[in-house]
Amino acid sequence: MERNASAVWTGTLKEGKGSITAPSGAFRDVPYTFATRFENAPGTNPEELIAAAHAACYSMALSGKLVAAGLAPSRIETTATVTLEKKEAGQTVTRSHLKTTASVPGATKDAFAKAAEDAKATCPISRLLNTEITLDATLQG
Repeated sequence: MERNASAVWTGTLKEGKGSITAPSGAFRDVPYTFATRFENAPGTNPEELIAAAHAACYSMALSGKLVAAGLAPSRIETTATVTLEKKEAGQTVTRSHLKTTASVPGATKDAFAKAAEDAKATCPISRLLNTEITLDATLQG
């Protein structure tokens, strides 16, 4: 299986602009600029898209781990926070922090914690990222 998306950039780094498109139609010509990436201006940026991918991937992976353990989650909500820092080698994604809350009827704290850690280690986006990945996982009653 292969997935793709495309980006077009015109102009210089600081004054230019770009757009991102996914052929699925999920997003088309979404604009991004130097300001949306490095100055917190409204709009998207590559790191936000990585965070969205990591949160979505992790939620699905956690669901799979819970089901494999004989548990049926009713809701999993995950936020990924990707940190971009200037390092000697240049701008670098230095970490992705996952914060997840799940409703899993019948789950013990230990079973949930094991599934949460296993999902963090095996989620395809976690394996893609060459960075520190941390997790706060909360089981709702």
